[in-house]
Amino acid sequence: MVNLGNNVHDHQRKWSLLLIVINCLMIIRSSFGELERFEHPPKDDGSLSILVVGDWGRNGHFNQSKVALQMGRIGEKLDIDFVISAGDNFYDNGLKSVTDPKFHNSFTNVYSAKSLQKHWYTILGNHDYRGDVEAQLSPLLRNIDTRCIETAEFFFVDTTPFVENYFAESEHSYDWRQVYPRRTYLANSLKDLEKALGESNAKWKIVVGHHPIRSVGHHGDTPELVKHLLPLLQANDVDLYINGHDHSLEHISSSDNSIQFLTSGAGSKAWRGDYDHVKDKSRNKNRSMVRFFYDGQGFMSLHLNPNHAHFLFYDVFGNILHSSKLTKHLHYSSI
Repeated sequence: MVNLGNNVHDHQRKWSLLLIVINCLMIIRSSFGELERFEHPPKDDGSLSILVVGDWGRNGHFNQSKVALQMGRIGEKLDIDFVISAGDNFYDNGLKSVTDPKFHNSFTNVYSAKSLQKHWYTILGNHDYRGDVEAQLSPLLRNIDTRCIETAEFFFVDTTPFVENYFAESEHSYDWRQVYPRRTYLANSLKDLEKALGESNAKWKIVVGHHPIRSVGHHGDTPELVKHLLPLLQANDVDLYINGHDHSLEHISSSDNSIQFLTSGAGSKAWRGDYDHVKDKSRNKNRSMVRFFYDGQGFMSLHLNPNHAHFLFYDVFGNILHSSKLTKHLHYSSI
């Protein structure tokens, strides 16, 4: 988990799990067993409105600036409380240092709308791990831009270390400081998540990771998350799993429980034609559960209250492409 710009965190360590509670209590758990608590006031009616965008940091190119413009407009209309970034914050290889101009060129100068000057909760993607991870975690960035930390429980999971291929490839270099020993890091991450989910009494439980569990996009399912993370979500009545990584917008329903899988990884460069192009068996299986797929740029909004969770997907022009509402204890209904 990365938090772009709030001075309450100790970023000398990489947090494996961030828990945000709808009742104003924010809890951060780390793989090192530390626990910190913070409070943030909700809206008077107990509701929460957020935007979700992933895979964006390209110096404003590939329509990133156009997506940001519409995010600003929708953010103002919805009176959002905060923004979630689903990872891959800075392409192609993360930040080189805390003075890397990409921080300004891809974040501060792009998401400049008044409505977006809220806290941003972000997680690391695989491209962020190719740079200096500690730079993105550095408190010095918070002095540059004070954004980035509200009503349900959100659990942010660092998914990149779960993927075996990143540890085997030689084409790119990854910053695995504080991830090794990997087995211990992953075990602690899962243990922290299982404990936090088990202790949660929230109406809505929402898990956020960079990599998809279910997807019909370019990357498809992440086998390691299907094996290790999905069972925890199923056992603890998680409602939504939100991710990026695939440069698309997706809504997939679970075949055996109520989990809704939502991909919002279209913050800049998109991959046209992936849905028709991919033939892999897992993706074919997922197609029967697809409620929505879009292979262009865009983002997602989420509005929560104790009874309903309403999420919408928008294109680069701000048009609503798909809208769905969940009612607690009932199945979702598309609008």
